[in-house]
Amino acid sequence: METLLRLLAGLGGARAAGEGPVSEPGSSPPALGIGMDSCVIPLRHGGLSLVQTTDFFYPLVEDPYMMGRIACANVLSDLYAMGITECDNMLMLLSVSQKMTDEEREKIMPLIIKGFRDAAEDGGTSVTGGQTVMNPWIIVGGVATVVCQPNEFIMPDNAVPGDVLVLTKPLGTQVAVTAHQWLDNPERWNKIKLVVSKEDVELAYQEAMFSMAMLNRTAASLMHTFNAHAATDITGFGILGHAQNLARQQRHEVSFVIHNLPIIAKMAAVSKACGNRSGLLQGTSPETSGGLLICLPREQAARFCAEIKSPKHGEGHQAWIIGIVEKGNQTARIIDKPRIIEGPAKLSAAQGGW
Repeated sequence: METLLRLLAGLGGARAAGEGPVSEPGSSPPALGIGMDSCVIPLRHGGLSLVQTTDFFYPLVEDPYMMGRIACANVLSDLYAMGITECDNMLMLLSVSQKMTDEEREKIMPLIIKGFRDAAEDGGTSVTGGQTVMNPWIIVGGVATVVCQPNEFIMPDNAVPGDVLVLTKPLGTQVAVTAHQWLDNPERWNKIKLVVSKEDVELAYQEAMFSMAMLNRTAASLMHTFNAHAATDITGFGILGHAQNLARQQRHEVSFVIHNLPIIAKMAAVSKACGNRSGLLQGTSPETSGGLLICLPREQAARFCAEIKSPKHGEGHQAWIIGIVEKGNQTARIIDKPRIIEGPAKLSAAQGGW
């Protein structure tokens, strides 16, 4: 992560690369550059800001339609991490593999596109264009753009001592996907079969897939209701990497301490059986389209977690209080023996309805 941020410094300057907040005192509206989830660019007219983000990655699940949904959810999460619930426009980025046969291409790529478009529609927006290229690998992603008034987004730099950290999706998506791939590899499967059954792996894979495809839009809306002070989404740098990056952005002298790790059922045991090489228990395991990590006032956090689970927001939503914000020097850490929280690996009716 540090290497990547140093490279990004060449694009946007040291501050934009995560060495402190980029919102300027008295600026209206504020600006945010490279190093956080979205760029926030003040426009010349009417006190409005352009908020934009892009993301792309390689397929990691077997279902092309779900892969499209996951890719779209992943792009939109960068907006949701700023409390933005509306997106004005999406573009889709798609790389078609040169290694695919014509038949494979004609079956698989339309399903990916449909999944992406359906997720965008669930997010209240539409896909109006993009770019498609031929490439050795399939790559899928997109660009999300919105023009906002200042009250529509929450700058990720206002955490204060006494806040708590809330996470809105479980960790372990990459471990679950990898374990599922190992079902067809006897040598790899032998490493974990003593701690997990094939049924456990299938359930974990399904839970990971539907978790990744779930939008963080409800959480974004509730950030306003419960006075969130800062947030980021959890993706490739893992929970610890993103917590550290968020901590660097803070205007106050704070540090984040993580005590609890919500993990997809059985995936902590799988990680241990592999010598913790995934980094899951250390917070460094990559996640795809993970939850939001939100700094909330302590008195609001329990209400946030209860509200996100309420039936009016649909099924499948969960949130956990995982740590605290204390006085410090813009760092983040996980305690030596964090509490592992494992939920039951089961699908909701809403999730199964896709």
